[in-house]
Amino acid sequence: MSVHMDVPLELDDIQRGVLSPRPTPYAAIYLAFRIDDRRDGRELMRRASTAVTSAAEPVSPSGETWVSVAVTCRGLEALGVPRASLDTFAWEFRQGMAARAEALGDVGASSPEHWEAPLGSSAVHVVVTAVAPDAAHLEAAVDRARPAYDGLSGVTATWRQDCYALPTETEHFGYRDGVSHPAVEGSGIPGSNQLEVPLKAGEFVLGYPDELGGVQTPQPAALGRNGSYAVFRKLHQNVAAFRRYLKDNATGPQDEEVIAAKIMGRWRSGAPLALAPEADDPALGADPHRRNTFLYQSDDPAGFKTPGGCHIRRANPRDAAVAGEVRLHRMIRRGAVYGPPLPEGVLEDDGADRGLMFAFVGAHLGRQFEFVQTQWMNDGVFFGANTAQDPVTGTRDGSDDFTIPRRPLRRRLASLPRFVVTRGGEYCFLPSLTALRRLGDLHD
Repeated sequence: MSVHMDVPLELDDIQRGVLSPRPTPYAAIYLAFRIDDRRDGRELMRRASTAVTSAAEPVSPSGETWVSVAVTCRGLEALGVPRASLDTFAWEFRQGMAARAEALGDVGASSPEHWEAPLGSSAVHVVVTAVAPDAAHLEAAVDRARPAYDGLSGVTATWRQDCYALPTETEHFGYRDGVSHPAVEGSGIPGSNQLEVPLKAGEFVLGYPDELGGVQTPQPAALGRNGSYAVFRKLHQNVAAFRRYLKDNATGPQDEEVIAAKIMGRWRSGAPLALAPEADDPALGADPHRRNTFLYQSDDPAGFKTPGGCHIRRANPRDAAVAGEVRLHRMIRRGAVYGPPLPEGVLEDDGADRGLMFAFVGAHLGRQFEFVQTQWMNDGVFFGANTAQDPVTGTRDGSDDFTIPRRPLRRRLASLPRFVVTRGGEYCFLPSLTALRRLGDLHD
């Protein structure tokens, strides 16, 4: 890794949604738009530049409420960004998520042909996200953003997804979510793992040196600098199948929780196996200063506490000995629940659509999101487990086993079904406030 002086982040030009953790609890909404008329699309960008909160504003006038605006490659084309400029963006972004489906494991039930319209199509140009502490503040935020697109006949709303985060911070499988996030140099926001050295700003924000000393900036610089890439994915969770699998493979309710912890790497309270290997510790799970401050290599290289193939160790192997330099594959992850909870104890699917809207933020689509998805989540070679996939989000066909290291004999869970199905997604660019104004001022 290269050594270089810290470069101060221009926080007043970076969208707040790039760096700021979301409030707890919160409500969120995703709105997608298609640009049918270039002039109206540019007017949308001009108006959006005044609705977006910058990262320099830790508290906006309405508290923990903010709006983010992201644009797909098709959206940049629709706005009239010249081809020479588009060609300087990441090639994965230019292709779009649907074109990358096979590489990402979005096959079978998760393939784009089954995605929720219009996700993955050329009809998604702009994605507006609003986040607020509750539904009332969210509605107010949407009302404030509405003038940005109301009255523009050449801009059509094509999709909406309402989301929320519970005060318990849990998702539909029952796990506390949003536990882990990296520290970004210059952001002023501490990371959740006090043992992790802050990452160079260029890992997450375009136009700054990254961990390798390189600087990624789509051109012209006024368009690319202080921006970032965002990956949005709508993931349907089969909660009934997950509960049945735990029940069918456990000796009783207590063992169900052990299995749930081993495949995730954390107890459902958020307490990590690395710090609470024998029993759940809800107080630890609720403590943001302790629940993510741990490493693997010194006391658990073989995965007796935290299995090498569990979800959180795959997503972030920390200091574990794996193929690849872990710091080059870190991302900012954010999840929001959608759909009604399946009532406690119900083991049959009720047909409701429920799951997670995931957002991944980073400056390197290829070596961050795509690498982790293809090499760490959907493969096991990097830690010596051949083709075994992630036990929670893997795209398997039901033939995968999951091994829990244990003395004297390891435990094997057979025939894991697919618990999560991709319903759609997009690769987006999160422009800086300067870039939003620039997009608004484009002319033919």
